[in-house]
Amino acid sequence: MLLVSAATAAAAPESQTPAIQAPAEKEPITPVPLPPAADPLRLALGERLFADPRLSHDGSLTCSSCHDIHSNGADGKKQRIARDGSRMPFNTLTVFNAALSFRLNWEGNLRTLETQTESSLENAANLATTANEVLKKLDADPEVVRQFTRAYGHRPDRTSLLDAIATYERSLVTPGSRFDRWLEGDTAALSAEEQHGYQLFKSLGCVSCHQGVNIGGNLFERHGIFHPLASPKPEILRVPSLRNVATTPPYFHDGSAPTLRKAVRKMAIAQLDETLSDQQIEAIVAFLNTLTGTYRGVPVTAAPP
Repeated sequence: MLLVSAATAAAAPESQTPAIQAPAEKEPITPVPLPPAADPLRLALGERLFADPRLSHDGSLTCSSCHDIHSNGADGKKQRIARDGSRMPFNTLTVFNAALSFRLNWEGNLRTLETQTESSLENAANLATTANEVLKKLDADPEVVRQFTRAYGHRPDRTSLLDAIATYERSLVTPGSRFDRWLEGDTAALSAEEQHGYQLFKSLGCVSCHQGVNIGGNLFERHGIFHPLASPKPEILRVPSLRNVATTPPYFHDGSAPTLRKAVRKMAIAQLDETLSDQQIEAIVAFLNTLTGTYRGVPVTAAPP
């Protein structure tokens, strides 16, 4: 790994002595922060609403139906089946660490968690309702009204409904991965192979799109630059986060890569014009496995089969 040696005080004046830096200070990836401070009443309300079937028109779905926070924050499906029986065009992205991305959804067409929530409510293939319809149901429940009043000082309205859910979603970060511990100075957190995989990840150019706190999620990119990658449309996508990536198969916007090894091999060919050896792929996958964080102190896991 890249190590910084510090000169001794005898070898150079203090002003010329380079400081010893922790890995996080010189790497293109930064650790996941702890959840932001939030009003506990609004946080608890948002958590309740996230699992409330009244947020769907017919009461058959909740936010957690597609974003299982007890596993990987998504699901294990290639593509979801819409209410009309058609196959939805995109693989489900995890809600974990979504608040750390600069845009939301595969197309990056939504800028805030509040607008994303309302979009999901109104999407005919998802919750198929409206904020007004949801509010009528919630306003008829005295306990929910009391919970809103305690948290916001008034009965449920559109702004408080969306804010409560967004407040909860901002708490869904997963710090504490082994890679983050390494970034923070725990040199024993990664094996030699995992560190080699990270060096390949950087030297091959993967890190040019997958960097920052979310290891992605902060820019748009064309897929299939050198060779086809997945379904050709849309051509431009928001780069997905690689946080907890080992727990979120299948991969790509159409779910066409069933395993992480196949995803790495295809990405190298399509995006970098590189044909990787099996040894290189194993090392990169070993590194990617170190990106699994924890939610409420429990490691994130793959969705049930």
